[in-house]
Amino acid sequence: MNLFGPRNRAFAAPPHIIVAMARGWESKFVEAQQSEADEPSTRKLRLTPEQAARHREKEGLRLSYQRVLQQLESCRDPRHRKVLQDALADLDRKRKDTER
Repeated sequence: MNLFGPRNRAFAAPPHIIVAMARGWESKFVEAQQSEADEPSTRKLRLTPEQAARHREKEGLRLSYQRVLQQLESCRDPRHRKVLQDALADLDRKRKDTER
């Protein structure tokens, strides 16, 4: 059964309205992207491959640290809690090493 067909007028909507809204939204979105690209404050700095690798490593460690912290908050088993605390200490050490 087609709810939007010619027999069911209660749900029928003119298709040109939907298309016009979608196109209007899309053009405004593209316009916003172009204006953001023109602003010098939003331009991304180009990183060397070494800088990019270091940034990825730091971000990976930060995310791992966050994940382990979340697991630690909900952990009830003392043995598992000890493993998570050891993992946090190891991640903290690695984060400090990458800052140098």
